[in-house]
Amino acid sequence: MSHLSIQHIRARIAAHQPERFPVNEETRQAAVAVVLHVTDEGSEILFIRRAQHDADPWSGHMAFPGGHRDPVDTSLKAAAIRETQEEIGLDLDTATFLGPLSQQRAMPRGRTTDMVVAPFVFEINDVPVFHPNHEVDEIVWGSLDHMLDRSLCDTETRPIGSSSTVFDGYRLSGGHFVWGLTYRALQTFFKVLDPSYMGPDD
Repeated sequence: MSHLSIQHIRARIAAHQPERFPVNEETRQAAVAVVLHVTDEGSEILFIRRAQHDADPWSGHMAFPGGHRDPVDTSLKAAAIRETQEEIGLDLDTATFLGPLSQQRAMPRGRTTDMVVAPFVFEINDVPVFHPNHEVDEIVWGSLDHMLDRSLCDTETRPIGSSSTVFDGYRLSGGHFVWGLTYRALQTFFKVLDPSYMGPDD
């Protein structure tokens, strides 16, 4: 298969005008880092598997590194950089920043809440030794090309409230399933890279 060149990825993100949601003092804001690394087999995207924790609505989920914006953060991008450093020991200050993606509304455990999540795309040349903290159980790389060409598409039934729902997502190595907010962020990312991209709902 042909690989999507990093030059194309950089150009498409640079030309993208991301959607941003209006916020107020009550809005919870968070940011995540979409970390790319180019290999001989194409670009890979970094995911984390969040640690199991009853108080975390995304407990055990596959996600991008990131978290809530703190008062010390000068911007949402700064929050993504700080959280990635804290969660997996990756210093994105030395990475190449490619640009922001459209923000996502968070719906933890099926609830609509006043919370926005802002994804920011970075490119790293070398893969360091990661140092996951207590919030992260595992670090997993996924093929951008295989997600984009839909060869990793799958479904999984998940409990939501008192019922179960079938969710679309991507099945990575080790059986890891990317779904929910992270999956929605990937859908918007892939439509930036390829305007003709057809998701499962199109």
